[in-house]
Amino acid sequence: MQLHTQTLGQGQPLVLLHGLFGSADNWGSIAKHFSQHYQVISVDLRNHGRSPHSDSQTYTEMADDLLEVLDALGLQQVHLLGHSLGGKVAMQFATQYPERVSKLIVVDMAMRAYADEHTHLMDAMLAVDLSQMVSRNDVDNALKAPLSNLMVRQFLLTNLVKAEGQLAWRINLPALKANYAKFIAPISAHSEKPSLFIRGERSDYVNQSDIDEIQIHFPKAEIISLPTDHWVHAEQPQLFIQTVEDFLP
Repeated sequence: MQLHTQTLGQGQPLVLLHGLFGSADNWGSIAKHFSQHYQVISVDLRNHGRSPHSDSQTYTEMADDLLEVLDALGLQQVHLLGHSLGGKVAMQFATQYPERVSKLIVVDMAMRAYADEHTHLMDAMLAVDLSQMVSRNDVDNALKAPLSNLMVRQFLLTNLVKAEGQLAWRINLPALKANYAKFIAPISAHSEKPSLFIRGERSDYVNQSDIDEIQIHFPKAEIISLPTDHWVHAEQPQLFIQTVEDFLP
């Protein structure tokens, strides 16, 4: 599948992978900063952003999608950075195609199974009758009852677009819901590449038992904790940038 990408800068390639419900746009100022020294390729995963939709979405398929991106761009080896869902994709890619990865960075994600924390979000979005909505504010108001958290709603609303005069969800919600059990399932990953795992100190996505497992499966991994919740790069962008820069050549 030919994924949509955004490319900035020149130099060693650095590929950025977003999380669930995200897109390449999420990296914004982070991608712009790293483009001063790297060729930064921000990727829209399948069923996200401007990339094609598909009924199927496994980690193996997403890793294969990324391989197709690298081949199309003529990139033999890249630094690979993924957050959340993108972090699991990055681990899967490094496992399947180790020769294509120089350094691996995983942001607030482990290999284990996770609890269902997103189905209610998808149900709320699917329940909105967009044909009756005129503006983004209308959709926000419709989501207030099931989703009281303003920041969560604002993030989900980044996926709202207007197509032929009609509001629509850019992400493929039915497919994401159908494949969600695969997203939160554990993966079997291993890499001998230099790796950096950045976790949020206030996040429960990576705990001590996860760190122990990471260090077994990624023997060259560094583990760094930053004073954030799950959205490490958005909450502490300068600290995140400095941490990544200290790791990359």
